Amino acid sequence: MFITSERKRIPILMYHSISDESGPKFRSFAVPAALFARQMEYLHQQAYTPMTVSQLVHAWTNGGSLPTKPVVLTFDDAFLDFYTTALPLLQRYSFTATLYVPTAYVNGTSRWMQRTGEGSRPIVSWEQLRDISKCGIECGAHSHTHPQLDLLSFAAAKEEITQNKRLLEEHIGEEILSFAYPYGYHTAATKQIVREAGFTSACAVKNALSTEETDHFALSRVLVDPTLDIDAFAALLAGHDKRITTAVFTRPLIPGWRLARFCLAQVQKPQQRETVQR
Repeated sequence: MFITSERKRIPILMYHSISDESGPKFRSFAVPAALFARQMEYLHQQAYTPMTVSQLVHAWTNGGSLPTKPVVLTFDDAFLDFYTTALPLLQRYSFTATLYVPTAYVNGTSRWMQRTGEGSRPIVSWEQLRDISKCGIECGAHSHTHPQLDLLSFAAAKEEITQNKRLLEEHIGEEILSFAYPYGYHTAATKQIVREAGFTSACAVKNALSTEETDHFALSRVLVDPTLDIDAFAALLAGHDKRITTAVFTRPLIPGWRLARFCLAQVQKPQQRETVQR
């Protein structure tokens, strides 16, 4: 059943790795396979209809119809476990999703996470990305080397974003319409670059549900972490999760946090000499 697009709050869920293994600094981003399977079963039982980010934004932009109970499943970083573990479960229920890909690491490992001890997580290959796309999954852009875009110069951020889009389109053979800011960090300038590059949407984090009035280039998402049992998962879908209700109080802290990250980046620059294959 579909209804006319309206100002209803829609959960855009953010996953990263679907895996039973992780170090302590990555634990909140790794959802065990069994738990993910229960979550997908719950969505099916409760008659939720997954959409891609671009499908949702297209419905909002063009006054189209939405499912009665829409949900958007997004996966950042294109870890290999999306292909081996998440995709078969999505296919079991004929679910779609949006996978955000950092192109510098395709067919390699998550080298941007070296400092957290997670730099060896395998990333999907180009052939696997083409298979993923053929399965009805939207492939989105996630920058080329996964930097904190809001700390880069305008020219460097533009190169990260446009190269990412170009490589995905060349290798997958489809227009890439959605972007996700690495770590959720963005500014008015990065939003401008994304818009001018030809994207129709971009995802941030915010830990909030999205509505038609949400900035389509800073869509709100909610992190799904391994602590969510099914009751907590249901509360998150309904917008009752405690992180959603408290997010509004933490947003004024964002400018200060950006300054702190900028200062840290200046200290670390001399140590960062790894060459990323482009």
